[in-house]
Amino acid sequence: MDKQQINSYFDDPARRAQLVGHISRLVRVRSVREDAQPGMPFGPGPAAALAEGLKLAGELGFAVKNYDNYVGTVDLNDEETVLHILCHLDVVGEGTGWTVTGPYEPKEVDGMLYGRGTDDDKGPACAVLMAMQAVKDLGVPLKKNVRLILGTDEESGSADLAYYYSKEPYAPYTFSPDAEFPLINIEKGSYRPVFTKTWAAEEATPRVKELHGGFRTNVVPPEASCVIAGLSAEAAKPYCDAAAGRTGASYELKEEGDDLHILCHGKGAHASTPAEGNNAITALLDLLCALPLAKVGSTAGLHALNALFPHGDCDGKALGIAQSDDISGPLTLAFSLLEVTPTGLEGQFDSRVPLCADEENCKAVAETSFAKFGMTARGDMQEPHHTPADSPLVKVLLNCYEQYTGNKGECLAIGGGTYVHDIPGGVAFGCAMPGFNGNMHGADEHTCIADQLTAAKIFTQAIIDLCS
Repeated sequence: MDKQQINSYFDDPARRAQLVGHISRLVRVRSVREDAQPGMPFGPGPAAALAEGLKLAGELGFAVKNYDNYVGTVDLNDEETVLHILCHLDVVGEGTGWTVTGPYEPKEVDGMLYGRGTDDDKGPACAVLMAMQAVKDLGVPLKKNVRLILGTDEESGSADLAYYYSKEPYAPYTFSPDAEFPLINIEKGSYRPVFTKTWAAEEATPRVKELHGGFRTNVVPPEASCVIAGLSAEAAKPYCDAAAGRTGASYELKEEGDDLHILCHGKGAHASTPAEGNNAITALLDLLCALPLAKVGSTAGLHALNALFPHGDCDGKALGIAQSDDISGPLTLAFSLLEVTPTGLEGQFDSRVPLCADEENCKAVAETSFAKFGMTARGDMQEPHHTPADSPLVKVLLNCYEQYTGNKGECLAIGGGTYVHDIPGGVAFGCAMPGFNGNMHGADEHTCIADQLTAAKIFTQAIIDLCS
């Protein structure tokens, strides 16, 4: 099968309309995870999306199977399966701020298709389905089978894949178009310990009575707040102005009786790219450690945190775990959650660790650093994922990408995790083209229809090359 035949197949305007129609069918199903119900491990939404996805695949003439509403499978033929392609039909919540259309009302505007899941991951799932259809329609003889696995829990931990692979073997080759081109072969590991410290109840002032920062482990906190007993706004303002100059954050002051409320505004970002944000927790700690607070347990705890996580330290240098390698890059760290009460504190950071990180040079070092300040840390490391760049799968996929884009194929290392993080030999491959931002997980999520058609061409060639 040559490139010209595949191009001609997908350049037919009917294919474009078909792709938009397929994606729209799936987008209209609100597939956000909810509480489990009998026969629906992730709630009715993901189960309904899976039913619609399998119905669509059946209409295209493929053999389908539902694995107890965890995943569904779509097979191209009856031969031995050598290739798994992983896509998911669950989506994150709709959030707010949609302007082009409603999250579950797909709409095409200027070559873009808007709606929740168009980019992540219902659009890519339909591109794979159309690639399988192309192989079938073009009569390409295959010696092996490709299986599309439609999951329903990628956004909440991938318990769907764990269930499936507890019953079925891994395939020799696996890729997931749940990311971007060219190809991701390295996903950093992670270390996200919870650390604590306690002290006796205190009366001296000024002192921090409570502090709240962050809302999710994998997000650089955009805001943090605290309550200080026995300090006036007038006394605190010069310190706030100086801290704002150091950190780039802003501080709001409000007096309520003898208490001073401080709200720190930073900038949110994904925890895998902490330097793109401005951490409100560490900016607030910077301020608090400059204030003339009483020498009590809570103050000592805050100073310890400021020493371990100074503002702007996104690589774990102060904690002693900064490290890097030439393949996967540097360790990144985001102090993402902190709660301080009258008698103690509990915090958590999110670090994405390179291939060179291990229990000895990361976990043990961090625990020792915490212990020096009387803190206890608990939490295990998640191993990184690495498929060698010279593996046959990687070589084939990058060649397919180069054929249909004219761009150089190369391997990427990322701090985030994809759907293949726990799959031996798996890689993330597509669907987004380099530089495209579909506002995944945000308002007005969208996909480029032309890019999805190009991805379908690439996947068609990949299926042929891997299964012939």
